[in-house]
Amino acid sequence: MTIRILMIDDHPSQIEGYKVILGLNDFGYEIETTAAYNCERAFSIITNPAYSGKFDLVFIDLSLPPFLEKNIQSGEDLAVLVRQHWPGTKIIMITSHSEAIILYNLVRKIAPEGLMVKSDFNGDGLLKAFGIIVSGKSYYSDTVNTGVRELLSRERYLDKMNREIIMLLAKGIKLKQMPDILGISKSAIEKRKVTIKDYLCINNGTDDDILTEAKKLGLI
Repeated sequence: MTIRILMIDDHPSQIEGYKVILGLNDFGYEIETTAAYNCERAFSIITNPAYSGKFDLVFIDLSLPPFLEKNIQSGEDLAVLVRQHWPGTKIIMITSHSEAIILYNLVRKIAPEGLMVKSDFNGDGLLKAFGIIVSGKSYYSDTVNTGVRELLSRERYLDKMNREIIMLLAKGIKLKQMPDILGISKSAIEKRKVTIKDYLCINNGTDDDILTEAKKLGLI
């Protein structure tokens, strides 16, 4: 059986490494790969009708230089395109990010069949994940499982808007700029910050306190 894979990563050596590892699988699969080294090339493949139904699996690195002409900011946007154009293709997203909010948002938005933090796995781990995903199941690495489980247990506190507020604070965005970005009033943002502080067990704290506690919990 041949497994056809599109590998999207801006580091050619990383793609070559994945190809070598997957070629050593004990499942009897032949591996046929196509490489895309940037978002522009990946966009052209994903949106080309000629490639519809060609790939069984797509490996996508989350951190990629953007393709601004088509508003593709990262591997996350490419994953959305894959879902739109190739709904039957399985997605494995690989990232260096271990922040719980980033991982949680990927699960909620993309629901990839595989989501793996690079520090969680080696060659054997990649082969294990590959076998599980090809068999029709999902595989999330340990850091993903831990972070997502924590946020799911507190979902009513950290809904999508509250998570976005925390991420904006982490980027140094000031309160007066947030209404234009989030589309809600300054007073609504302040109320949400109170909820965030309740979740983080902060009494009358500042934005810096929010960031300090969020970092302790691995949220950012």
